[in-house]
Amino acid sequence: MARTAVLGFPRIGPDRELKRALEAYWAGKIIGTELGGVAYDMRALNLRAGSDAGIDVLPVGDFALYDHVLDTAELVSITAERHQGSQPVELGRHFLACRGADGIAPLEMTKWFDTNYHYLVPELKHDQRFVLNTGRLTKWVSHLQEATALGINARPVLLGPFSLLSLSKGLDDKLALLEPLIAVYAEILVAFAAAGATEVQLDEPCLVLDQSEPALDAFAEAYASLLSGTQLEVCLATYFGGLDDAALARVAGLPIAELHVDLVRAPDRLDAVLAALGAGVRLSAGVVDGRNVWANDVDRSLDRLDRIVAAIGSDRVTIAPSCSLLHVPYNAARELALDDELRLWLAFADEKLDELALLRQALEVQPSERDALLVDARRRTASRRSSLSTNDTAVRTRAAALTLSDYDRSAPLEQRLAIQSERLRLPELPTTTIGSFPQTAEIREARRQRRAGELSEGEYLAFVQAQVAQVVEEQERLGLDVLVHGEPERNDMVEYFGEQLSGFAFSQFGWVQSYGSRAVKPPILYGDVSRPEPMTVSWWQHAQSLTEKPVKGMLTGPVTILQWSFVRDDQPRSETCLQIALAIHDEVLDLEAAGAAIIQIDEAALREGLPLRRAEQADYVRWAIDCFRLTAAGARPQTQIHTHMCYSEFGDMMEPIVRLDADVISIEASRSDMVLLETFRDFAYPGQIGPGIYDIHSPRVPTVSEMESLLSLAEERIARSQLWVNPDCGLKTRAWPETRDSLTNLVAAAKQRRTAVSSRS
Repeated sequence: MARTAVLGFPRIGPDRELKRALEAYWAGKIIGTELGGVAYDMRALNLRAGSDAGIDVLPVGDFALYDHVLDTAELVSITAERHQGSQPVELGRHFLACRGADGIAPLEMTKWFDTNYHYLVPELKHDQRFVLNTGRLTKWVSHLQEATALGINARPVLLGPFSLLSLSKGLDDKLALLEPLIAVYAEILVAFAAAGATEVQLDEPCLVLDQSEPALDAFAEAYASLLSGTQLEVCLATYFGGLDDAALARVAGLPIAELHVDLVRAPDRLDAVLAALGAGVRLSAGVVDGRNVWANDVDRSLDRLDRIVAAIGSDRVTIAPSCSLLHVPYNAARELALDDELRLWLAFADEKLDELALLRQALEVQPSERDALLVDARRRTASRRSSLSTNDTAVRTRAAALTLSDYDRSAPLEQRLAIQSERLRLPELPTTTIGSFPQTAEIREARRQRRAGELSEGEYLAFVQAQVAQVVEEQERLGLDVLVHGEPERNDMVEYFGEQLSGFAFSQFGWVQSYGSRAVKPPILYGDVSRPEPMTVSWWQHAQSLTEKPVKGMLTGPVTILQWSFVRDDQPRSETCLQIALAIHDEVLDLEAAGAAIIQIDEAALREGLPLRRAEQADYVRWAIDCFRLTAAGARPQTQIHTHMCYSEFGDMMEPIVRLDADVISIEASRSDMVLLETFRDFAYPGQIGPGIYDIHSPRVPTVSEMESLLSLAEERIARSQLWVNPDCGLKTRAWPETRDSLTNLVAAAKQRRTAVSSRS
C-alpha cells in the first residue's frame, strides 16, 4: 500500500505568531523560554494537522527560528569567527549570525534556489574543522521527542552534506571537505537512531543543478560511505527540478531506502527515474505542488502515480508534495473574504495534506470507485478551466499586437545619460535611497483603522500625505540628492500594485516566510492583467510639490510582480509577465507626463526567476528582459530610468543586465565588500550603478568610515562618474532612529569621497 509523507511545513505561524515572538525577544520583551513556547506551539500545530489528515510520515527538524541552513551549519560547527564568543548565550550567538550587531556583520543572505525564501550563507574557512555541536543537535532530538509524545510517526529532516557545502562560500574547492563532513553526519545519524528515529530525510536540492562529473563522483563516494554505516532508512530528497542522467546514475548506485523527486517541476524525468531506481527503493513522488496555491489536478497526478505503481508496485510508492510546504500559506478555508469561485480553486498547506490523502485513497481503490471519489476535486479543476473571470479579450489583443519597436527606447544609453545629466545637475556620487522608509507602528495602526472603518478614506488620505511630507522633510534635512516619497501607502511592493491591477486577488492570512521574522503575503494572480487607472501618480505629485529636489517615481517591475505572486499555472509565465509589463508601461508614461524626471522600476527578483538549469535559462532571460524593456520603452530620453536588484550573483547575467537598457541600476553589495562590482568592471558596464554601501537587513548603524571605505572599494572597480550612493535595499523594516543615523553617515561618507582623489581618475 502506498504511503504519504510531507517534506517540511510552514513555520511563521498562521497568524505570524513566530514573527511576533521573535521580534519581542529581540526587543527584550520576552525571554528565550517564552520564544521557545511559541515555537513549540507552531511545531505541534503542524504535526497535529498532518496527523489529522492521515499523513503517514511527518517531518521534524525542518522548523527553524530563523533559517534551517544556518541551523545545519551550526550543527556541524560551521561558524564565522566574528560570531563566536561575543554573546554569552547560545541563542544570542545564533541571532548574531542572523542579524549582526555593532561592529559585527551578519552572514550574507541570498535566495533559496529560485524561491522567495532567503537563507543565510555559511562561511567556510581554509582551516575548516567539522565537529558535532551537541547543543544544536538538541533541536532535532527534542523535536523528534515532541512528535513521539504526540503519538506521531516522524522522521528527522536535515540538509544534506553535498548541498550544505555547495551553498556555502569561502573556499573554491568546497567539495574537498566532503570526507571530513561525512564523518560528522555519521555521528548525527547515530544520534537520531538513539533518539528513536527509524528513517531520516536528507535534502540534496543541489543535485538538480548543473553539476560536473567530479562533483557527482564526490557526492556518490561520500554518500556510499555515510550510508554504509547507518541503520536508518535514508530518504534522499531532491526538489525544484529534475535529476539528469548523470545524477541519476550516481543515485542509482546508492543503498538508499527512498528517493524523492519533484514531478511538478520535472514530470518529463519520471521514466528516467523509474529506469534508474534501485531494486527495492521506494519512490517518493512529488505530485502536489509545494510552491503554489492551486488545487491539485488529481487526474494529472494520478496519471503519474499509476505509471509508478505499474512499474514498481504501490508498496514502494510515497505520495508527497514536490518540496517543503514552507513556501505556501497555512489554510485556504479561512479566506472567507475571497470570491467563492476563486477560493474553490485554492489549496494551501492544510488543503495539500488532504490532497495527499485523497490521492492515496484514489490510488488504492478499484477503477470503478475512483470516479465517485474524485467528483469534488474534478469539479474544482473544471471550474477554473472554464471560468470567464480568467480571460480578458482586450488584454490579449493588445499583447498580440506588439512589435519589436515597442521594446526600444528612442535614444541610445550614452546619449540619454548626457541629456539626463544636463536636466538633473546632480553632484558626483549622488545620494539616494532605494524607495521605502520605515513602516512604523503608527502607519500600520492607521492601515488597520482604515480596514476596520475607524478611519474614513479622507482621514486616511490626510494621514498618509502627512507621512509623505515627513519623509520628504527628513530627506531634505539629511541632505540626500534624489528623494523618494517613502511609500507609506504601500503595505508591500508587490501587493500594493496587485491591489490596483485586474486579475489579482488577495488573501487575509496567506503569509509565507521570506527570511527570519519577515513574512510576505503574495498576491494570487489568477487572471489576465490590466491597469484600470493610475496607481502612483498622485503620491508622486504630492511628494514633488514639497521639494525642489527630484523625487523618484517608484514602481515594481513585471518580473518581480510575477515572481512574488502566486502565479496562475494555466498559461505560460511569459504571457502573464507580458500583461503585467503593459500595465507598468502605462504607469511610466503617466508619471512622465506628470513631470517625473526619474522613475525607478524595481526588478528585485529578476535573477531569482532564472531557471536552475543552464539549458532552460536563455528563453527565460529573453522574455524577462523584454518585459522590463517594454515598461520603459515609451519614456523620453530625458527621463532617467532606474532599477534595483536584490541578492544577485551577476557573473552569468551581465549581458542580459546590459540589455535591460536601464540608465541606473542599484544592487546589494555591502555584505560582499563590493566584490560584486568586479563583474561590472570586467564587463565594462556602460550605465550608472548604485552599489549598496550598508546592509539594511541588520539593525546596526555602519560608521562613516565603513561606508567611505566601501565607496573607495567601489571606485577601484567602477569610475566615479558612474557611481551612485545608496543603501542595499529599502528601509521599510528598519526603525527611524537607526535609519536617520545610517543615512546621516551615508551622506557624510559620500561628501568625504567627493573631496578625495578618485581611485580611477
